[in-house]
Amino acid sequence: MNLVEKILKIEEIQNERKKKDKLSKYNTGEKVHIKQLEFHKCLKKNRWVFGGNRTGKTECGAVEVVYMARGIHPYRKIEHATNGWVVSLSTQVQRDVAQSKILNYLNPDWIVDVAMLQGRKDNYKNGVIDYILVKNVFGSISKIGFKSCDQGREKFQGTSLDYVWFDEEPPYDIYLECRMRVLDNDGDIFATMTPLKGMTFVYDEIYLNKFNDENVWYEFITWDDNPFISEKAKKNMRLSMSADELKTRERGEFLDFGGRVYPEFDENINVIEPFKIPYDWQDKLSIDPGLRNPLSCHWYAVDYDGNVYVVAEHYDSDKDIDYHSKEIHRISKELGWHTNRNGMIEALIDSAANQTTLASVKSVADLFYEHKILVNTNVNKDVFSGIQRVKAYLKNSEGGTKLYIFNTCKNLIREIKSYRWGKGDNPVKQDDHSLDELRYYIMSRPENRPKKPELNFVQRNKERLIRSLRR
Repeated sequence: MNLVEKILKIEEIQNERKKKDKLSKYNTGEKVHIKQLEFHKCLKKNRWVFGGNRTGKTECGAVEVVYMARGIHPYRKIEHATNGWVVSLSTQVQRDVAQSKILNYLNPDWIVDVAMLQGRKDNYKNGVIDYILVKNVFGSISKIGFKSCDQGREKFQGTSLDYVWFDEEPPYDIYLECRMRVLDNDGDIFATMTPLKGMTFVYDEIYLNKFNDENVWYEFITWDDNPFISEKAKKNMRLSMSADELKTRERGEFLDFGGRVYPEFDENINVIEPFKIPYDWQDKLSIDPGLRNPLSCHWYAVDYDGNVYVVAEHYDSDKDIDYHSKEIHRISKELGWHTNRNGMIEALIDSAANQTTLASVKSVADLFYEHKILVNTNVNKDVFSGIQRVKAYLKNSEGGTKLYIFNTCKNLIREIKSYRWGKGDNPVKQDDHSLDELRYYIMSRPENRPKKPELNFVQRNKERLIRSLRR
């Protein structure tokens, strides 16, 4: 074989390897879409992908495992051998889904050894694997272990791990046990699932993030996010499913068995990134008072088109008026929030603030006044009318919205997502402190606010002078 033939032979071998190397196609963007990349790029420690069938959610979970095992993660610095688990609902599901996907992206040249739970080692693709030993790029050996939820919680004890991937939603006790397994190594939990079970712990702790865990992140992947599904295939799948089933299997949404009060709320529209609020937009604060229960306070602004912006949040419990007042003044100072001519911050508050506390003959409103917060207790507390007004601000009859919430207002967002109807026309009176004061504020707004007229040169100078004097 001459030199030219040798070169051609080498190129042929390399091309053949590239065809087999599915990971290369994924890395180069040939087989990856934007939502999958967002998952890989996120550096949070507890990441969840909610997706329907055929959205590519399992693909990105499998690739993430291979990235971790090989030490080749494009967005994370991994310079050591890793030890992780892949958790499926059963051994059969493991073999047919998660295990199969990982082997699809794991080049056979990288595999050092395979241990089996069921089946022959020389035919490991068709058996149930216990673990795979993988060569990483640093010359050491990583371990990918496989677990199934039907083994019970006891089988998930005792090992320190770098990551756990849940392929579909695990039982809560196994989720908690796996969180303990990654604690020592400051490791990662990530999950890819279709939320078919409804509003379980995943809804509360991940989607609502009721513990305000800064490490929690999630995204939804729909059929439309996956460019590799044809329109014809999507149409055929839609024809075979009910409306409720479509919500979950097409868009990855949680099945709602209780009835949300605010189904109009769309996190992609109503929640926005913070920006510098113009001084002229600043309006009032609204407070729902609480001592042992949380006190909720939000800062509201309104633009010239009448759109309302919730721009900041104070939310805390088991604290006195002195503490809450100091926090309100601190946040107001950071925002450069306006005061009245007497230097007081103006706020709406529940009329219950007129009542005296057990520890004082003064009312809550009086105590706030002493801390230079002027509260107006004359608020409209009609729950049903208030809910209807909030609904119209979230999404009106023409599909538009007039209520925007900064994503830093985590408790308000959480409460809107979890607010549910109870008996009759009454919502469940639970975890609604932010929603009460949101209603007070929205009900204080006029139906329409005229646009601010254009000012001439003299009027603009006069406004600037007034603003400077207020400051």
